[in-house]
Amino acid sequence: MRRIARRPARAVAGAVLTAATVGGLAAPAYAAAGGRLEVNPYSVQPGAQVTVNTTGCGKKASAAGDASAVGAGPFTLVPSAREGEAVGRFRVPESAQPGTYEIVAQCAEGDQEVRGDLVVTLMAAQGQVEPRGSMKTGVGGAQDRDPVKTAAGVAALAVAAAGGTWLLHRRARGDGI
Repeated sequence: MRRIARRPARAVAGAVLTAATVGGLAAPAYAAAGGRLEVNPYSVQPGAQVTVNTTGCGKKASAAGDASAVGAGPFTLVPSAREGEAVGRFRVPESAQPGTYEIVAQCAEGDQEVRGDLVVTLMAAQGQVEPRGSMKTGVGGAQDRDPVKTAAGVAALAVAAAGGTWLLHRRARGDGI
């Protein structure tokens, strides 16, 4: 009896998994049919210029772009040398924060809308951006090389070490503190 009860549950779970898989595969196929906004380069630093293009706007190939999500505002996509392709450019503001932003373009013909993603990062092309300035930690550092302060710090550490050793020695002998 138990075995029979498990089989419908497995069948339902299999059907749900199959539906989710088919649904997941259907979404990209639909997006490809409607066109996509290609963002180049995909990942940029603040202040960089970005080029977008699409073949999803038909033969006239023009669109009104919107990069307000990243703070760049509206831009125009115009027909390129390739038939059926629209191209536009915008600059990512210096104030843009790291993250992923959706860039949208509304095609001039019909009500077709194409979308693409832009990633803003603080990573340099050759490596990580080096921090500038100093941190106030209250501990000092390489900037403060006063020999008197250094000697005072070493003396304080020596006194603390000697006092700790003396207390541990008295406790080990049983003299108490």
